[in-house]
Amino acid sequence: MSAEVDFVNKKEMHLRTLKQSGHVGFDSLPDQLVNKSVQNGFVFNVMCIGETGLGKSTLMDTLFNTSFESTPSPHTLPSVKLKAHTYELQESNVRLKLTICDTVGYGDQINKDDSFKAVVDYIDAQFENYLQEELKIKRSLVTCHDSRIHICLYFICPTGHGLKSLDLVCMKKLDSKVNIIPVIAKADTISKVELQRFKAKIIQELNTNGVHIYQFPTDDETVAETNTSMNSHIPFAVVGSTEFIKVGNKLIRARQYPWGTVQVENETHCDFVKLREMLIRTNMEDMREKTHTRHYELYRQKRLEQMGFSDVDSENKPISFQQTFEAKRSNHLAELQSKEEEVRQMFVQRVKEKEAELKESEKDLHAKFEKLKRDHAEEKRKLEESRKALEEDYLDFQRRKQQLATAHHTLTLGKSKKK
Repeated sequence: MSAEVDFVNKKEMHLRTLKQSGHVGFDSLPDQLVNKSVQNGFVFNVMCIGETGLGKSTLMDTLFNTSFESTPSPHTLPSVKLKAHTYELQESNVRLKLTICDTVGYGDQINKDDSFKAVVDYIDAQFENYLQEELKIKRSLVTCHDSRIHICLYFICPTGHGLKSLDLVCMKKLDSKVNIIPVIAKADTISKVELQRFKAKIIQELNTNGVHIYQFPTDDETVAETNTSMNSHIPFAVVGSTEFIKVGNKLIRARQYPWGTVQVENETHCDFVKLREMLIRTNMEDMREKTHTRHYELYRQKRLEQMGFSDVDSENKPISFQQTFEAKRSNHLAELQSKEEEVRQMFVQRVKEKEAELKESEKDLHAKFEKLKRDHAEEKRKLEESRKALEEDYLDFQRRKQQLATAHHTLTLGKSKKK
């Protein structure tokens, strides 16, 4: 036994440790990924939900420092419509395909029960388009346009009195389908004290009603502190503007009022800079990732379960997609055969019923024909009797006429002889 132990110890002492003779180079993988991503470009899709006139289009122009030339929508639309426009933006050497989806006519109807339905249907339709592309035999996921919504900016009317029922219902319907960031629109219309109470009221109502909004990730040490601080500022109180004023030697975006100026990019005036930092500069990729790994995966799971697919069988054993497909195909063929037999039996039964109906109709027609035949024969017999009676009357008439003519002639001869 001791000899074996000594042999093992000696073997461990003589184990070789290989050292790299030079630089291998797989530490350049991050650079390769960055170069490839920059070459392919990026996709980011934003949905803006809010009542007409809250400044959604203006805020988008301000966020991306671009004029998207959107047209204002009227308040007279009978239902909510969604309009999506895609733009090609470039900053330095990075290309961004930006899609902005606006809810036209949201909150303008008297009956607002189904105002959120068009939004939910649109988000599900984009998930369904991506799922159908995934399920194709020849897929082109790299080249196809990914239209799934990555972030939803929900614009809250600056009433200062909490959320409306429409806001709560809509966000509750959407929180499992899209990343939601609530923003207070036109925040320069209420004072700072009212704004802080308004924010606290909104967060309280969201928590009470179980609405889950997007939280900036705190698992990355480089941005954990910043994101934790920014999570406490939600909902962001924003102000948008397409006008510039000159402050010193610099042009800045601002809104000019008789009592003063509200600078859009001044953090003491509004939370626009915080929203832009979190939305575009810091957490855009996290929103894209969460859309794919959380919201789309949940939709995909529900759709495949609706189709009858599962990862385990009735005995809780793993089952492959092919096995499930073959089983569903066999069941489908059996159902088709059963329906075919049922249709055939139904056809045979209907043919028999139709034959019986036709035979009955034929019997009725035959009976009617026999009756008409008898009636015709009886009518013919009566007519024949009438004809014979008429002929006899005619002969009798002719005989009487002859007799009368003979008698008249005799009388005439007698008179002539007397003269």
